[in-house]
Amino acid sequence: MTIEVHPAFADSLKQRAKELGFTLVGITPAAQPPHYAHLANWLAQGFGEGLPYIERRLDAYKHPSSILDGCQSLLMLASPYPASTASPTQGKSKVARYAWPEGDYHDKIHAELRELREFILRAYPLARVRGVVDTAPLLERNLAQLAGLGWIGKNTLLINPEWGSYFFLAAILTDLIFCPDAAFEFSHCGSCRACIDACPTEAIVEPFVLDARRCISYLTIEHRGQISEELRENLNDWIFGCDICQEVCPWNRRRNRLHPASREESHELTTIDPLEAINWTEQEFKERFRHTALWRTRRSGLIRNAILLLVQRMERAALPQLTRLVEDDDTLICSAAAWAVARLTSSITSNDDPPGA
Repeated sequence: MTIEVHPAFADSLKQRAKELGFTLVGITPAAQPPHYAHLANWLAQGFGEGLPYIERRLDAYKHPSSILDGCQSLLMLASPYPASTASPTQGKSKVARYAWPEGDYHDKIHAELRELREFILRAYPLARVRGVVDTAPLLERNLAQLAGLGWIGKNTLLINPEWGSYFFLAAILTDLIFCPDAAFEFSHCGSCRACIDACPTEAIVEPFVLDARRCISYLTIEHRGQISEELRENLNDWIFGCDICQEVCPWNRRRNRLHPASREESHELTTIDPLEAINWTEQEFKERFRHTALWRTRRSGLIRNAILLLVQRMERAALPQLTRLVEDDDTLICSAAAWAVARLTSSITSNDDPPGA
């Protein structure tokens, strides 16, 4: 049975979403996203290597009905996260802004999506409704553009002229038929190359094309193995994620002027001391990060990142701790620690050589 939603209800639903903290709200019909072909081509070129779950679910990205059978409409939502600059602290390494808020953003946003689902079901009890946030096979950025939330920038992130790009994307899928909003049709990146030129690993290989294999966010969060020596030299002091291509974007500077504060920030998570991090046991890591975004990288990934940054700094004072980590139960940590010990020991030996030796 097809149910068309009255425009007045759509307006009240959008208002409720904004009351819950979603600053951008738009509706688009369920259809194959235009960027699906781009995704398939991106995978074929190898840019998504290391993200096998995307390739495994490639067919599911074709249409939102793979997530909700009979899907007719999507309510696309943007929820802001901190955009301010963390106060620099000597010895600390940087954490991507999306991980700053207390708790795991999935839990918070899913709770808000449940409220929106109940709001819909109270008016339309027979409707099918599902809320998702960044784990379902959904081309959220493309669908958000179709719903009028913004354009996809040269750094491949969705950009809104008022809110920049510092926000989470979520969606409500339903078999109800809503009147769609106008799509955001034009890019406002113009001739700007700030994001492309600023990336220290040259991950933005051309406008609108990201090589995930070179992206610092991928390397420090999703990548489960050792980071190549070419790239580990350019982590730019990021221990978890990276915001460089967003920091240099003029639209985010505008957002900071218009909206200097958003969700509550946890200043404990804005930076991490790598010297402290390499001492964390599995239990200590779990107690600190189990309910935060940093849980994604697990202890092995975070300590690997800390080790690489300590070598980048030539932090010889860390040698005793690194030597102990060579015997760690985690093979990723062992391997990174062994490499670090060799590099730091070699640097000491070179500096101790007599002139002309």
